[in-house]
Amino acid sequence: MAMTVTLGRTGLTVGKNGFGALPIQRIDAAAAGRLLNRALDNGFGLIDTARAYTDSERKIGLAVSHRRGDFVLTTKTMATTADGLRRDLETSLRELKTDHVDVYQFHNPGFVPRPGDGTGLYEAMEGARRAGKIRFIGITNHRLARAREAVESGLYDMLQFPFSYLSTDEERALVALCAERGVGFIAMKALAGGLIRDASLAYAFMASVPNALPIWGIQREGELDDFIRCAAESPALTEEALGRIAREKIELAGDFCRGCGYCMPCPAGIEINNCARMSLMLRRAPEAGSLNAFVRLKMERIRKCRNCGACKAKCPYHLDTPRLLRENLADFERAWRKLPWSARAKSWLSLALHSARRPMALARAFLRRVRR
Repeated sequence: MAMTVTLGRTGLTVGKNGFGALPIQRIDAAAAGRLLNRALDNGFGLIDTARAYTDSERKIGLAVSHRRGDFVLTTKTMATTADGLRRDLETSLRELKTDHVDVYQFHNPGFVPRPGDGTGLYEAMEGARRAGKIRFIGITNHRLARAREAVESGLYDMLQFPFSYLSTDEERALVALCAERGVGFIAMKALAGGLIRDASLAYAFMASVPNALPIWGIQREGELDDFIRCAAESPALTEEALGRIAREKIELAGDFCRGCGYCMPCPAGIEINNCARMSLMLRRAPEAGSLNAFVRLKMERIRKCRNCGACKAKCPYHLDTPRLLRENLADFERAWRKLPWSARAKSWLSLALHSARRPMALARAFLRRVRR
């Protein structure tokens, strides 16, 4: 029998796989439609998106609005005023081609909205629920204390929070608190922003947490295949699997970037959410192609860091982001220098030849840099 999750007091019961629709921003509508329909055909019972995810809502509306009864639909607003929330909701309903969303979520707010707090945000949510445009009120966050406050307030039917087998004891306690208080729990970043490479191990861990619904960010057929297979095979959390998890937690102990992107955009043009975790990606997934000239150009932008502190101030994990960037650049350059001269030359030439905009400029860059 397929594993299911009941999302707290909402009573919504879905399969153990949820579809995270942020990545479909990066593919065309036809490809997104194929993924979404295959996911629904294979037991995915919830689709999560957000107004902030550019055209994600529109692609969902185009692809699966005719199957609205087949899935739970959740979306989010980053509005800071009641009028802004109402406008966001109307736009979402129009783009999603539906008359209601099942769970409408405050998207990583800087405080926990409450009735009477002067913003009118929670009252706007309640108004939307009375009007039948939303069924339940949720909140997403990356800060543990704020997430706990939301759960303990009794105001929220659903919490979405980063959770994986790398999570701390305090974060696991938060998930248990959700179960105790009847708050549905959606686990975002169940692959820790790409640091977890084994879908079966990630799924087995999630299967051991009965009230957690993971939403997997999917943009490729192969990624979808992995989780369809996991649901069919139901991998167990064996002693060997627990040992692997323990080893990975030791390897990833300390500060690391989860790739959430809340530090972006960078005024110096640095792709922080990828560059600040390059060391881990090189160690854990060298086959993924991170060690190439294209990535090197991105990493070299770190030298343009102004030390303005904007990224550090916005990081929900309180990371010293400028320090992480410098350390990751140093690690990348050490790995780059270890590559054979021929591999570096091939990488620079490939980049030059495949650039439609400035092949000659990149070719000159190849001649200048290949010996570095």
